[in-house]
Amino acid sequence: MNSRFTEVFQLTTPIALAPMALASGGALACACARAGALGLLGGGYGELAWLQTQHALALQLLQDDAPALKRLGCGFITWKLDEDASALDWLLDQAHLPAALMLSFGDPRPYAERIAKRGVRLVCQIQRLEQLPMCLEAGAAVIVAQGAEAGGHGMNGLEGRATFSLVPELADALAAQSPSTMLLAAGGVADGRGLAAARILGADGVLMGTRLWASAESLAATGAVSAALQANGDETARSAVFDVLRRKNWPREFDFRALRNRLHMAWESRVDELRAAPDAARADYDAGVAAQDYARAHVTVGEAVGLLHDAPSAAVLIERITRQAEALIG
Repeated sequence: MNSRFTEVFQLTTPIALAPMALASGGALACACARAGALGLLGGGYGELAWLQTQHALALQLLQDDAPALKRLGCGFITWKLDEDASALDWLLDQAHLPAALMLSFGDPRPYAERIAKRGVRLVCQIQRLEQLPMCLEAGAAVIVAQGAEAGGHGMNGLEGRATFSLVPELADALAAQSPSTMLLAAGGVADGRGLAAARILGADGVLMGTRLWASAESLAATGAVSAALQANGDETARSAVFDVLRRKNWPREFDFRALRNRLHMAWESRVDELRAAPDAARADYDAGVAAQDYARAHVTVGEAVGLLHDAPSAAVLIERITRQAEALIG
């Protein structure tokens, strides 16, 4: 399973942990790095105190493992950095520099120079071919091709692309425009079959979210993981419903995939109405979160949720997925 990606980042498997906000904490990033993958902390919305706590935890857990420490990175939501980049600046000021910084959902160019000055490799996640030029201008070392199958945030249903066609098209574009830039596939990859398929389609590796979200080290709520383990891929939907309910002011081109629960179904055809008068629905959602009632609270998973049947350690998952992919390709 060696690739340019494994060689450049000194990995033993071509897997990167998706930097999932409030799920990819220090313990999960550390577990992935120890298992030979690229462990990306979920810097998400740029909450400095959270990042400081989880970063310190990761460094503590990896203090006796120098190779794994070199596989620790972080990811941020780019449009939130446009509002406040203090968490990014703090991270770049630390003695331990991240192996990579991933930016998603916005223009990475305003942050490229400060990242490059510290010698950190830039990873840019995109959902459409038309987003590629700005990432190459920013000097991205890695492009992540995120299909609409992915859990959490991604391109809306009107403009989103499927992983299976987006990856080879981007592979061809990079071969022509920037052959040294690496490519990862994201969205719908949850086992060795997905990893093998991504490699065959031209990707150097994969960025994995949903599968590692349901792991022992994840910060995902136990009840949410239990709900996910009982679901299948038919039961997810992509909309702006949970962003409105959670008071997240996301740009209109992006929305959110999660389990299509009772509260989501009540509002998915009335999103504009929800935006105009959200108070009652937000109170219902807030009560659901407090009660850990996942008929109302969100469960952040992608279409690959139907491939989840357990929630073991990240090390077990990465070993299992890598060996299955090796057998298929071999």
